[in-house]
Amino acid sequence: MSKITLTDHRTNQSYEFDILSPTIGPDVIDIRSLYQRTGMFTYDPGFTSTASCTSAITYIDGEKGELKYRGYDIVDLAKKKNYLDTCHLLLTGRLPSSAEHVEFDIELRKRSFVHEGIKELFKSFPDKAHPMAMMSSSVSALSTFYFEHLNIDNKEEYQIMARRIIAKIPTLAAFTHRRKYGIPFIYPDIGRSYTENFLYMMRAYPGAEPEISEVEIRALDTIFTLHADHEQNASTSTVRAVASTGAHPYAAVAAGINALWGRAHGGANESVMAQLELIGSLDNVDAFIKRAKDPNDSFKLMGFGHRVYKNFDPRARILKALLEELKDEIGVNNKLLEIAHKIEQIALEDDYFVSRKLYPNIDFYSGLILTALKIPRELFTNIFVIGRTVGWITQWIELKEDGEMKIARPRQRYVGPVSRSI
Repeated sequence: MSKITLTDHRTNQSYEFDILSPTIGPDVIDIRSLYQRTGMFTYDPGFTSTASCTSAITYIDGEKGELKYRGYDIVDLAKKKNYLDTCHLLLTGRLPSSAEHVEFDIELRKRSFVHEGIKELFKSFPDKAHPMAMMSSSVSALSTFYFEHLNIDNKEEYQIMARRIIAKIPTLAAFTHRRKYGIPFIYPDIGRSYTENFLYMMRAYPGAEPEISEVEIRALDTIFTLHADHEQNASTSTVRAVASTGAHPYAAVAAGINALWGRAHGGANESVMAQLELIGSLDNVDAFIKRAKDPNDSFKLMGFGHRVYKNFDPRARILKALLEELKDEIGVNNKLLEIAHKIEQIALEDDYFVSRKLYPNIDFYSGLILTALKIPRELFTNIFVIGRTVGWITQWIELKEDGEMKIARPRQRYVGPVSRSI
């Protein structure tokens, strides 16, 4: 095993630490004994250089712009497989056979119904409640109906628990929409596929069949696939942190939903759409680009740059191509699309953005597609929740099966008063 030597130049004392190698990606320095041996902590705000766990689920190469689920490139999965295949892959480590796909599909259809008590919970929410607040509350409430999941400890029970919440999440998301607008709740239709069922619950009215095209199903299914997991982001890290305490898995997912709610995370595509509308016309694009480059102006161009990707976000490439392919069939707002195209063209050629590696990210395109699918803007982040739940619950399972994991407890660099008297 390789080692690294760190020297404290104040005392000339040297310490050796093991270097652990992954199957792909950067090596890591094992500093678990650092404080015990040196009396020091590392200082890493935002954990930009810290690996918090060992994982075999998702791999990102930000410099190359690569994203892989269980070793499969996201481009291949998005083009050749559907969201349920991706869910099966994340949960079990392998893509399903044809028979397994059918079995998995049927199981999720049967589990898509929620307890009638959950419907009563939604009725108690105020008319103006935010969909994400209702979403996190209802997911947390699921733990009261499936309390036995608190003490599960084997793979079979993990799979039942995971499939249950993956199946119910679209139902809860549709309920948040219908409660906000005061329209009747629509139950799942067991004869419809996962993604189609969600659109059905969003659009249907008692006694009336909604129009749902295969093109729309395909577009939304792709968005779900692209959001399925994304390594140790803020919401996933939150799920793992809560899970490390021994909390109910659905409580951990609810915590992830609350973390995703933030504009800097899951709410970014809402901001992109609001900004495109603010810009308003092609004639205004140059002025807003100028503002984005002005260090004295607080204006930021939404949908560009990423904490990890220093290249074109591969998910953004997929959605960009999908948008061009389906824009006429799903009715994309051409005015906003033209503004987005002009912004993208300038940003990809302007040295200000290129030198800072500010490439379009997934949020730059997803809002345009979701708007064309008649998804209300305030529900955009709930769509993110539907796609990401499988990632969260897979990460939860991995943490529970990891014998090295302890309760999450970061340390700090204290800079407050040393001692004060009253």
